Amino acid sequence: MRSVAVVAIALAISTAVAAQQAAPDPLVREGATVKVAPHTWVIPDFNVGLVPNVGIIVGTRATLVVDTGLGPRNGETVLRATNGVSRNTELYVVSTHFHPEHALGESAFPATAKIVRARAQQQDIDEFGLALAKTFASRSPLAADLLKDAQFRKADILFDREHTLDLGGVRVRLLSLGPTHTRGDTIVWVEGDRILFAGDVVMNRTFVAVASPYSSVKAWLADFDQLEPLRPVMVVPSHGPAGDASLIGEQRTVMRAIQQRAIELKRQGKSADETVQTVQTELPAKFPGWAAPARVGIIARTAYTETP
Repeated sequence: MRSVAVVAIALAISTAVAAQQAAPDPLVREGATVKVAPHTWVIPDFNVGLVPNVGIIVGTRATLVVDTGLGPRNGETVLRATNGVSRNTELYVVSTHFHPEHALGESAFPATAKIVRARAQQQDIDEFGLALAKTFASRSPLAADLLKDAQFRKADILFDREHTLDLGGVRVRLLSLGPTHTRGDTIVWVEGDRILFAGDVVMNRTFVAVASPYSSVKAWLADFDQLEPLRPVMVVPSHGPAGDASLIGEQRTVMRAIQQRAIELKRQGKSADETVQTVQTELPAKFPGWAAPARVGIIARTAYTETP
């Protein structure tokens, strides 16, 4: 059952969303910051494509920003929002993964801001670079303008599986739990506030996107097992509405159903293509109302491929 706190937080974000008409332009919204916990703010994405849910966590000594938007112009918006809720000069920036709308606004932040990055995410940057940014730039003149001259900042802090930040009165754990949506997915857990920034690993009634050749359904399911014991008050996905801890279990149920059906069909001697077609036909109907059903077949193919 949802707690009173989660309902109140969700209502606050819903009210902020309803108060403004969402524009299709991939711009982080000015003046839309919502306080969701004593130390945590969120700039909702307003369900606009190529816009992330941005997190701002403020301690007595330092501030952490989670995701910075598509290019420097969006990064400047996030920086203004950060300065609006924090006077701290010590600033950290982390991206939930390396995709352009999450990481390429970081160049707008001052040189003194410390970029914290999982080594697996750095591997993604080193291997794939700005290829996806070029694809996104081709979608519209505005996207091209936002991404013009955008570059990844050099990491100031690299970590392997986990890194803890003490912001002063609030501890934040950064967890590298890929390969899931990407090889370098990074989860942000605000301990005292019990807010989980889940990236694209946990979505709200949305089939997740297998977006990397390194993605693993087995790793994804193992990640849910690590995240669920945290019992977050709020789960903030990279995109779409926030929810409570039940989002983790719901996502596990869906992914396990896809995996089990793919394994069953493989053991019946079905080819990968036959399996994908069958699962893509069957599974979305079992989860009505879930967004992005076209992703089901890709999840099924990944599960099929990694099953002996």
